[in-house]
Amino acid sequence: MTDTPQIDSKAPDFTLPRDGGGDVSLSDLSGKKVVLYFYPKDDTSGCTKQAIGFSDHLADFDAAGAVILGVSKDSIKKHDKFRDKHDLKVILLSDEESDVCERYGVWKEKSMYGKTYMGIERSTFLIDGDGVLRQEWRKVKVPGHVEGVLDAVKAL
Repeated sequence: MTDTPQIDSKAPDFTLPRDGGGDVSLSDLSGKKVVLYFYPKDDTSGCTKQAIGFSDHLADFDAAGAVILGVSKDSIKKHDKFRDKHDLKVILLSDEESDVCERYGVWKEKSMYGKTYMGIERSTFLIDGDGVLRQEWRKVKVPGHVEGVLDAVKAL
């Protein structure tokens, strides 16, 4: 496990496969603000609300010069079904090996009903046009989160 990225330091670069085919690299988005959000699983209630929230506000994020990338360990096939079912507009990336999740420190031990397991801690990172991490939200609660991130993007 590597150190998690620190605010005001370079965000770890990555290349991951995306919904619909192809790859996305953080370094290819130079000059744009990037909202990188990690979520536990496609088509669960909180994750669906979050993805729809970001999709609903996509024009506002675009206007503020930001790209939104959602990351989970789900396969591209699952991402495509999730996107199509909910008419999602955000880019969904697949980190099946959890390499990027680990580099961003979101692959954590979690517990539910007394059982512990490894999973993604819902987290969002705001990266500026120079690839520097400017803000992070850990243990995200979905209500109001998208609006809070949008305010931070506009303020950057």
